[in-house]
Order: sequence, then C-alpha cells, then structure tokens
Amino acid sequence: MEETTGLRERKKAATRLALHEAALRLATEYGLDRVTVEAIADAANVSRRTFSNYFSSKEEAVFHGDAVRLRRLLELVRRQPTDAPPWAALSGAAERLAVEAYGNAPPSWLVRRRQLRGHPGLVAHQIAAYTTIERELADDIAQRLTGPDRALRARVLTATFLASLRVAIQHWIDHPDGPLLDVLLTALAEAGSAAPAPPAAR
Repeated sequence: MEETTGLRERKKAATRLALHEAALRLATEYGLDRVTVEAIADAANVSRRTFSNYFSSKEEAVFHGDAVRLRRLLELVRRQPTDAPPWAALSGAAERLAVEAYGNAPPSWLVRRRQLRGHPGLVAHQIAAYTTIERELADDIAQRLTGPDRALRARVLTATFLASLRVAIQHWIDHPDGPLLDVLLTALAEAGSAAPAPPAAR
C-alpha cells in the first residue's frame, strides 16, 4: 500500500513539474500574456482538466518553482539547531538554500528569469507566496525569542530577512558574475547589522 501511495505521489510530482517547465518555457518564448492554459497542457501532454487539478492559473504554474523553494526554506529553518539565535537560524537556512537550489542554475534559467521579471501577474504571486511564508516563518522565529512583544519582533525580523533574500536573488539574476551564495552573504551581513536586537534585560 505504501509503495502504491509513493508511486502515485511521484507521478503527481512529475506531472506538476512537467506543467511548470512547460509554462516557463512557453512564457519565455512567447510572452506570458500570449500563452494559454490549453497550450501549457498540450506541451506537457496532459488535458486541460489535469492542468486545473494542479494549478489555478498559468501564473501559478510559472511561479511553482519559486513556491517550492520558499517551502524548502521554511523546512530548512525548522531544521536549524533549537538553540541557534533567530538571525543565525534564518541565515543558515538561506545559505543552504542558495547552494542547494541555485548552486547549479544553468544560464538558460537566469535568462528566463530576467525575461519574466516584473510581469504583474507573477509579481502578485510572488507577493502572495512571500506573505504566506513570512507568517509561518515569523511563528517559528517567535519561539526562538524571549521577552516582550515576541510576535511583533519576530515579524520584523522575518520581514527583514525575506526582503534581504529577495533582493540578493534579484541582484544575482541581474549580475551573475559569481555564485549566489557570495551575494547572499553580503546582503545578510548588511541586513543583520540592522536587524532588531534582543530587548535589554530589566
């Protein structure tokens, strides 16, 4: 039974990935506004109904890769040592993600990201995805804080971190002269110096 369930989940993941890759390829070739859901489904060799089982729109299909990376970031933060300070836990997870998810990004991926950058529909999905992750991350980070106003300080810390991560990735896409990790370390060091400090003991 477990083997059957595992096979079914792998097939679903493969279909979702095929739709994402088809959407990404067609969007960069023809422009997102000219691409239809039917065209994406055809390119992935599935039906229009199957597409709807996985994604609610072509924009969501294109953004799927980013959504997966954000969920992975949340998982990596939760795997950080429980005694790690909040900023260290966030930074450690981001560094791991930079190597794991972007370390071997081919030049074609960077070109596609530049072409699709700034499209209103994708920006909306990015904002929604980051907002969702921000809430979940803030809840986790609050558990690492002590003192008053933990929830508020966790949200400020998390928002600062995610903004730094987003800016670092965008800067690297525009200027891929070296690995993302180097850009990320610079951005996190700069943001970390301005991150909210723990409240003084009273």
